[in-house]
Amino acid sequence: MGKREREAEQRPEARDVDSLSPVAQDYLKTIWSTTEWGQAPISAKGLAEKFGTSPASVTDTVKRLAGMGLVAYTPYRPVELTAAGRALAVQMVRRHRLIETFLVERLGYGWDEVHDEAERLEHAVSDDFTARIDALLGRPSHDPHGDPIPDASGRTHRDADTVALAQASGPQAFEVVRVSDADREVLAAAAKAGITPGARVEVGADGAVCTSAGSQGSPVPAAIAAALWVRPAG
Repeated sequence: MGKREREAEQRPEARDVDSLSPVAQDYLKTIWSTTEWGQAPISAKGLAEKFGTSPASVTDTVKRLAGMGLVAYTPYRPVELTAAGRALAVQMVRRHRLIETFLVERLGYGWDEVHDEAERLEHAVSDDFTARIDALLGRPSHDPHGDPIPDASGRTHRDADTVALAQASGPQAFEVVRVSDADREVLAAAAKAGITPGARVEVGADGAVCTSAGSQGSPVPAAIAAALWVRPAG
């Protein structure tokens, strides 16, 4: 982190996301995204594991963000966003997911290729550029993986009946709503198997999961099943 970026982050009045360093932007986005689908808030240790850095480095960054009023931090407790921090985090999430959608829909990227590209580009584009992508794509509500795209006001929507597949009981048919993008190899395998948002899967009475394509479904590998979020099929 450069001296100018460090000084900007130490100013309590810094509230524009572009005044933050890429590291700070990533921290806010990660803290928000961790709880988006119902997981527990992330700890400083979890952030260190996520970014492959030392706990001391994480503590320094989190303390700077806390000094700016963007996170609430107590040692040995999960890191949580303030209202101001949440607004900036959602702004970064919006950029990331719109860029991913643009790369897939307009540049022909595979959905397993876009995360790293979006990670780099999201720090370089402006809100105006993001708004133009949004308009060009017809204001999409979800990215290629099924994650909701926050609108320009920071509002995001997740269907109340969407659950992790592991929490879905059978026998019942479900529609795939989301495939976690945490593992690139799982995404590639899911795409090859035709398991993308909008696909149907069947959960048996014994908990076994299979696709419902054709008259006989195929078993869904455990790694893919663990990445799925679903809702009851209509």
